[in-house]
Amino acid sequence: MLALVFSILIPPADSVTGRVVDTAGHPIAAAIVEVTELGRTVTTASDGTFRLAIPPGRYTVAVRAHGYAPVVRAISVGAAEGPLEIALTLSPFRLEPITVTATRQPLATEGSSLPATALAGDELRRAQGVSLAHVADVLPGVAAMTTGAQIGKPVIRGFAGPRVLVLDNGSRLEDYSWSDEDGPSVETAFIRRLELIRGPASVLYGSDALGGVLNVIPQPLPEAPGGRGVTRTGFTLSGASNNAEVSAGAQVEGASGLFGWRVAAIGRGSGNLHTPAGELDNTGFGAFNGEATGGWHWSSGSSLAMRVVHYGGEFKLLEANAPPAEAGGPERKSGDDRFQITGQRPLGSWRLEAKGQLQRHSLIELADDTTGTESEAFNLLLRTASLDLLAHHGGVTLGATAVGQTNDASGRQPIVPDANTVSGATFGFGQWRLGGPASRWSLLAGARIDARHLSVDRNDSLGTVAQDRSSSAWSGNAGLVFAPSPGWALTLNVGRAWRAPTLFELFANGPHIGEARYELGDSMLVPESNRAVDFGIRWNGRRTRVEATAYHNRLSDFIYVTPTALVIDSLPVYQYTQAEAELLGGEALAETAVGDWIVRGRAEVVRGTNLSSHEPLPLMPPLSGVAGVSWRDRIGVEFESHAAPPPKRLNPLDLATAGYGLLNLWGGADVRMGGRSVRVDVTLRNALDKQYRSFLSRYKAFADDPGRNLMVRLSTGFVD
Repeated sequence: MLALVFSILIPPADSVTGRVVDTAGHPIAAAIVEVTELGRTVTTASDGTFRLAIPPGRYTVAVRAHGYAPVVRAISVGAAEGPLEIALTLSPFRLEPITVTATRQPLATEGSSLPATALAGDELRRAQGVSLAHVADVLPGVAAMTTGAQIGKPVIRGFAGPRVLVLDNGSRLEDYSWSDEDGPSVETAFIRRLELIRGPASVLYGSDALGGVLNVIPQPLPEAPGGRGVTRTGFTLSGASNNAEVSAGAQVEGASGLFGWRVAAIGRGSGNLHTPAGELDNTGFGAFNGEATGGWHWSSGSSLAMRVVHYGGEFKLLEANAPPAEAGGPERKSGDDRFQITGQRPLGSWRLEAKGQLQRHSLIELADDTTGTESEAFNLLLRTASLDLLAHHGGVTLGATAVGQTNDASGRQPIVPDANTVSGATFGFGQWRLGGPASRWSLLAGARIDARHLSVDRNDSLGTVAQDRSSSAWSGNAGLVFAPSPGWALTLNVGRAWRAPTLFELFANGPHIGEARYELGDSMLVPESNRAVDFGIRWNGRRTRVEATAYHNRLSDFIYVTPTALVIDSLPVYQYTQAEAELLGGEALAETAVGDWIVRGRAEVVRGTNLSSHEPLPLMPPLSGVAGVSWRDRIGVEFESHAAPPPKRLNPLDLATAGYGLLNLWGGADVRMGGRSVRVDVTLRNALDKQYRSFLSRYKAFADDPGRNLMVRLSTGFVD
């Protein structure tokens, strides 16, 4: 059996040096060695050697090389240890070795009790699109609630909107998550890795993490080897046939001395979507997104980085029952600007970390008024300031967070009143090996206390009086991992999470045109709470890997909308209320290598019930499955088939859809263009031009989903 031996010499000095070789002693170039706590990455030279200058302390090192299973190992820099050898066994699977989202500090994925999955490399490239939700729905337990091809909201285990938390490099993204047409403000071309935690994570991240967390992790800043200055450029260019979509982006990065920097921008635009039945009017979009970041790494282990992010675009919305001769229609303007500052500093055996973020998020809908003139139906502006202070020691993290937020609303339909929110929390979370380093048992556990104060302004058009609301909540989680033998792991998690009601659920008083109904909030709603348990089994073998998870969620004071007998402005009135509810389901995936081919399959199901009305919960993702076969050497090829039978358990408000099956094809290769290596990815989605309607499509009542779409993407320097 082939193996890769990775030798690290850890001298008492503040450096880590080593060499990557195979069992015959031949050097391995381009192996990646990452010290995760410090965000430091080095690639081995042509002779297999590397060197990293880092201060004394304990760190997590992840080692990856193409064609081999990654390995994660804890090291002590400055301790009197001899050479450390790590063998990487041959593996046909690409696995992400580390999750930082599950514990807020590096943890080997195999040691996480929380169901964690990451998307990177080839899998991330072929999933890329305008919407983060469309990218994430290739992950187990995730579906996308779509508004055409340009807007989507991730659905995790049946939870969506304000019950799913999206992070940008560990910082919360605040938006109008109650709106189905306001998706996460993330440019997918800038993502290095997308991490998913399925299940409640309120202990670490607070309100809105009932269903799970998606953490968007950008590329690390470049470093100057030996202090010598470097500058690199990159680009991405792509096109899609279905809606004549074109995108072009550029990136410049460099490093000199201790400072590294990067500037990236991308523009996107498209025409109307096409289905097998014809063109969908008013479904194009245009967007321009960019970011600039810079930071310092000191030899002491301290670091400081600042990042500015802009996300913005205009997204046209297909209008139900629009007159055939009518041109144009409503559109959404979305804008998001963020300033982030992060820093860390070692202090003895502790590592201190701080994350601060200022965010300005706007959502504007333009529509024709009663005179036929286009005007702002609503204009919402959300300003948020947040601060996280963390202290890490071994496997323990202690933290405190604070968030301040203001909401301003204007336009013909203000939707929600102006309001201010202030919240704070403290938490602790840890991971321990039970019974010593050689034990087969490990424990993850934590607890959190949150306090929140909401101040609402008077709004006569909404019938809202000035008022103040204060609340507090606690959350907790405990998880066990048992490894009975090499490659096997059994996991068990129990936890309690919570979610505060949104302004819309509390104070809505107006039409929701997308749903063709008039919605009323309830100012007496209280926070939801979720008691969850899940059990999982994992097996990673040399040629096969299997993962299966089953879960149960019991929700107290579950917030939902229900019809009434009232009618306002010819629209039926729907009222927000609360009840007991439960969700249970599971995910399973398997991969096996057959010669040079990899055969994979995935299936997931969720069942939601309103225990008060004894009815199914609305918009529960139906049973779905994916099967694929791929071949990878220097060129990658993949065939993938999606199957979605018709949903069986429907809420009275649900619209049934027929089952369908789709065929997707993908191929990728590295080629030389203009003297540099360029990645070429070609994807053919819905290759058979199948006419279908997704159950989670916002257009399913009056339009099909997109037909065949050929996408070609050239890139270099944007993802590793």
